[in-house]
Amino acid sequence: MSSILVINAGSSSVKYQLIEPQTEQRIASGLIERIGEPEGQLVHRSDDGREEELRVRVANHAAAFAEMVAAFERAGTPVAALGIAAVGHRVVQGGSVFSAPTRIDDVVAAQILELGALAPLHNPGQYQAIVAAREQFPGVPHVAVFDTAFHQSMPREAYTYAIDTEVAERYGIRRYGFHGTSHQVVSRRAAEFLGRPLESLRQIVLHLGNGASVCAVAAGQSRDTSMGFTPLEGLVMGTRSGDVDPGALLHLLREGYSVDDLDTLLNHASGLRGFTGSGDFRDVRAAADAGSSEAALAIAVYTHRVRRYLGAYLVELGGADTIVFTAGVGENNAALRAEVCAGLEWFGIRIDASRNASPDRGARRISADDSRVAVLVVPTDEEAEIARQTRALVA
Repeated sequence: MSSILVINAGSSSVKYQLIEPQTEQRIASGLIERIGEPEGQLVHRSDDGREEELRVRVANHAAAFAEMVAAFERAGTPVAALGIAAVGHRVVQGGSVFSAPTRIDDVVAAQILELGALAPLHNPGQYQAIVAAREQFPGVPHVAVFDTAFHQSMPREAYTYAIDTEVAERYGIRRYGFHGTSHQVVSRRAAEFLGRPLESLRQIVLHLGNGASVCAVAAGQSRDTSMGFTPLEGLVMGTRSGDVDPGALLHLLREGYSVDDLDTLLNHASGLRGFTGSGDFRDVRAAADAGSSEAALAIAVYTHRVRRYLGAYLVELGGADTIVFTAGVGENNAALRAEVCAGLEWFGIRIDASRNASPDRGARRISADDSRVAVLVVPTDEEAEIARQTRALVA
């Protein structure tokens, strides 16, 4: 098996990476944006560092895959010569139906579309990409890797909302959790870094990026996570609110907000952006350092929410062997890591300031030698994990 094509599609975009699964080497990658708009954009990168950027009209996902194939050819690496052995698709919502990577046939594709009712911003676009990719690459297996699958191991008390059970069952209302592929690969790599069996560890993984979630992992399985029915629940994020009293939303509805207004508010105009106008943590940190009280409050609320979930999961797991920071903010913002772990010495959590400030980018320990809990930074790599799971299923 020479390469796996990994597809991460949205309603108006297709991200792709061609990966050699055994070494996890990127052969090529790209992004096609603004599908369906009058003018789209394609960026294609080869492993030798060459990059092509084009303005091009992309009518639909089928046209996007045709543009991708053409980009490979212009780069001198025709798709037919790349030895693509399988295509792995990231799918956000697998509901209660899918608990593992699944080979895609017509029935599975239809189920992914049906689950779009639970993830209307994600699954419909991913279904369209699956249909188009199967037409473009008909001779290889296609595999769906679900963000929710890793969290299917949560116990009922962790995934059940306390609402009328008939309503919950009729409409599929429960906590599903997301970022599962990231939490899975990071917890496994943390165990490898520590040289300990995954099954022996209690881990709390902090995936802190534009989207953010916390996961309590015991013996390699998800026991609880901060995202719920949608990726909106839990932590403060770049543009998403995280936890909000549902009563506040009912109040806004009574005050004249529509459902679409609330959707826009909570998903696109809240979180860090709601405080400062920017959803980028780097911008918010810079503004706080320059004296912005709004930015300082945003960071304080962000940190408080992370610490609240961290404390809850320490109780739920009966302690932790390791706490792992990952994703864009978690991997790159030393000040935030220090703020999250400040004052937790009585839990056995002690940061080493010089290790935490290190510019290293690989997996590393940032806790002090006398810290009972190993605090790590482990880069996430969801695409490599999708390639690994795809290869394992079809090899």
